[in-house]
Amino acid sequence: MALLELGPHGLYCAAGDFYIDPWRPVGRAVITHAHADRAQAGSRGYLTAASGVALLREWLGAEAAVEALPYGQPLTIGGARVSLHPAGHILGSAQVRIEQGGEVWVVSGDYRTAPDPASEPFEPLLCQAFVTEASFGLPIFRWPPEDEALDSVQAWWRANCEAGRSSVLFAQPLGMAQRLLTTLDGSIGPIHAHPEIERFNRHYRAQGISLAGLAPEADGRPALVLAPPSAQGDSWMRRWDQASTAMASGWMRIRGPRRRRALDRGFVLSSHADWPALLAVIDATRAETVWVMHRQPAPLVRWLVEHGRTAVAVEAQYGEDEA
Repeated sequence: MALLELGPHGLYCAAGDFYIDPWRPVGRAVITHAHADRAQAGSRGYLTAASGVALLREWLGAEAAVEALPYGQPLTIGGARVSLHPAGHILGSAQVRIEQGGEVWVVSGDYRTAPDPASEPFEPLLCQAFVTEASFGLPIFRWPPEDEALDSVQAWWRANCEAGRSSVLFAQPLGMAQRLLTTLDGSIGPIHAHPEIERFNRHYRAQGISLAGLAPEADGRPALVLAPPSAQGDSWMRRWDQASTAMASGWMRIRGPRRRRALDRGFVLSSHADWPALLAVIDATRAETVWVMHRQPAPLVRWLVEHGRTAVAVEAQYGEDEA
């Protein structure tokens, strides 16, 4: 019998009577990371990686019953032995390792294998069954070298400053925004961050992660403005209506999202694994069975089956955090 099953509330482990990233309130929820689609309020209890607790409480509220588990420390829940391991996606993101009777399953959550100073580095795990994300599960999604992409962001910002205009860069407010802020060169000009981004920045700083300093909003010089994609057109953004606009996202690998948002530039940067990284991680697990968990899992499942693996499509009710 499989250690995990898919029920109406999400992935369920009967041996431990808990769910992983449930999409409805449950008794006990193990949360891989603190993005809103994974952190549904209303469950009686939550377990997450210690470094992600403060971020999780941003969604759940201070009163939520959240238990912190340090990376790599095993915890017995019912008949299952559970441990959390870095996923490299955002601060406190985790893979969930479940063991019972010598059988090991790993649920990846969202993950990224490239180095990121704003997140703990991804840890490869061996298992018999691996449940992988597939946010960018198509061969077209191949990220350029990150240093080149980050240099392109800085060059765009510098050119805009020299032309006397500000630069608005849309990015996921929890994860990618902080990754950018570990790299941005404040000598180019002032940096501003939308309140939704600063909401999370304080938790990164509290854990000793160095982010670029933010200038007072009254600073009249051409600036770099970091904002979530959802803020496009909101009242806080109107003061930069004449700015050059861009987005940092894996979706900038294709033309449609940039064109629909009428952006001047698109930078291919992502807090998710690209197609080669997905395949490399799956190989590294040596898993006999792979569950591909996404709203459109079929392409990756088909590729794995055609290359001799046992793969299963698992449709998830999660959003796109880089949309």
